[in-house]
Amino acid sequence: MTEPRWLDETEARVWRAYLDVRRDLSGTLSRRLTRDSGLTEADYALLVPLSEAPDGLLRARELSVKADWERSRLSHQITRMEKRGLVVREECPTDARGAMVRLTASGRAAIEAAAPAHVAAVRTYFFDALSREEIELLDTLLRRVLDGLPQDRG
Repeated sequence: MTEPRWLDETEARVWRAYLDVRRDLSGTLSRRLTRDSGLTEADYALLVPLSEAPDGLLRARELSVKADWERSRLSHQITRMEKRGLVVREECPTDARGAMVRLTASGRAAIEAAAPAHVAAVRTYFFDALSREEIELLDTLLRRVLDGLPQDRG
């Protein structure tokens, strides 16, 4: 058995900082989104791809892939959002087993109202702490890490 390649002091510090940033930034943005708009992070995760889709309509399976969610989580979240009038389910015209999810006018209004404050929070808590050069370097570095991950990420 080969000895593990332990992280050196700098690598361990960077890794812990990354984990802390991921956790704290996500929590901060989530709380701010809910406070500013009444939407949850889960609502936003589904409203964004629906708002970008032609006619605000996606197959549930495609929405699940875009959100990187399991089918059961998607189904429960859609049910909650339907009760609030943000989305509706429709039958799939080409596959009786498939379901479509459509953004309602209320859902579109909710995402359009929430997006400016959410983007401002992302800018405040993430991008404003970095120079343009650092942002470009971070883009390069993150893409390199992503490119090294397994393609089946699921």
